Amino acid sequence: MRKRLQSPLPRRHGLDAARLKLPAAGPWRTVRDHLVDRLPVAPERIDAMFGERRFVGIEGPLAHDAPFVPDSFVWFHRDLPDEVPVPFDIDVLHRDDDLLVVHKPHFLATIPRGKHVLETALVRLRQRLDLPELSPAHRLDRVTAGLLVFVIRPELRGAYQTLFANRRVHKEYEAIAPVRDDLALPTTIRSRIVKERGVIAAREVDGPPNAETHVELIERRGDLGRYRVTPTTGRTHQIRLHMASLGIPILGDRFYPTLTETPLDDFSRPLQLLAKTLAFTDPISGEHRRFDSPATLRAWTSYEDWDQPNHAAK
Repeated sequence: MRKRLQSPLPRRHGLDAARLKLPAAGPWRTVRDHLVDRLPVAPERIDAMFGERRFVGIEGPLAHDAPFVPDSFVWFHRDLPDEVPVPFDIDVLHRDDDLLVVHKPHFLATIPRGKHVLETALVRLRQRLDLPELSPAHRLDRVTAGLLVFVIRPELRGAYQTLFANRRVHKEYEAIAPVRDDLALPTTIRSRIVKERGVIAAREVDGPPNAETHVELIERRGDLGRYRVTPTTGRTHQIRLHMASLGIPILGDRFYPTLTETPLDDFSRPLQLLAKTLAFTDPISGEHRRFDSPATLRAWTSYEDWDQPNHAAK
């Protein structure tokens, strides 16, 4: 196997530089001409980045008129978006030589993507714990709180990510939602869920089921219930969509059943969904592992506190 070229640029904020391989052929006279066609960035900004010596080849920074060389590589750090600071901390629950297990708060993305780069669990933990090779074994929605597993040693990344990808991890969630007296529980809901690229919300369609969720009512207080939700598949927004389909949408859900867009600095009424338990057979040691989040959902302990504007909790 060919060894991957090492980046000539150091990490920035715990993140590797982006690497582009230039095509084997093309009409471009310079690297700059190719980048203008390829990158979703204004030509003026690309020119400014050349002036800042931001584009680097294997032998060093590239000049504005550097010739296009087929099959060569270019590294650079992307411009960071303007981000709204997420005012909640990550709690470390477990750490050993292989794994880091944390409780992620609401409103914090798992990995850098789009408008969220520095304000993500991965970047925060790499910087805070000085673990530059840290990588996630799985992901959790930005608006969902709860357990996240990260892999510390790069050589073990594939084993743990495969464990999650192949659904060999038992997952339990807690959710706070209305109670329907006419809904027989526990129940298992199966449906076909599709999530189209560029569309915010997923939807259920006709066809063979590809998503399955088991829902139990653990406790009731008036018109609200605390539910244990066990997904056996992992489709995007599966739990949220299935709970809404049952007529018991999760408190604070701004996607289901009705999409309501809110600004990124609105931390009020967090989604009352918690990734509570993860259990699996460790692919390295063979031992049984189980992790439980000690967090509770605020709407259950104090609905009035959860319902306050621009206030969130774990």
